[in-house]
Amino acid sequence: MIWEIPKRSGQSQFFHKKAVFFLSLLIALYSYSLLWAADCPQPRFTENAPPEIYNMVNPLPPTMENILAGKALYEDKAKPMACKLCHGMKGDGRGGMSMGVHPQPRNFTCEKTINDVPDGQLFWVISIGSPDTGMPAYEELKDEEIWKLILYIRKLAQFKITEFQQGILSNDILGMR
Repeated sequence: MIWEIPKRSGQSQFFHKKAVFFLSLLIALYSYSLLWAADCPQPRFTENAPPEIYNMVNPLPPTMENILAGKALYEDKAKPMACKLCHGMKGDGRGGMSMGVHPQPRNFTCEKTINDVPDGQLFWVISIGSPDTGMPAYEELKDEEIWKLILYIRKLAQFKITEFQQGILSNDILGMR
């Protein structure tokens, strides 16, 4: 054996096997987490929306009310399913349903990725989905709901992940005192 934990007197062989197993498991999980991490920036090859949609600018102001409505859609209310299931609570592209999905769901916390995507392109992808990805069409959402969702998605790239891990969405981190 290349790697072996030396035995001490009085310790059982079972303990040593257990220690080696758990150490191996930790190494494997760490390695897998590195592979699963959402890239920043993420390369994307989604077709551009038609020019009249691509060039649209979000008509809604980024008020606390609109952003919180977008957050509610992202976390719970959007149909066919909540955005967080694939994009994760923090918007990092690591939701529970993202494992094994290729390409990985968009990482909204990456400013380099999300700032290069115009509002109209986000509107189009949310509305009709993205072919050859796991992104479904959100045909049941009204236009105003999509715009609110986009306001929230844009905020995900603007503040610290630790604040989301705590579930905090306050006037302070939204920059709206």
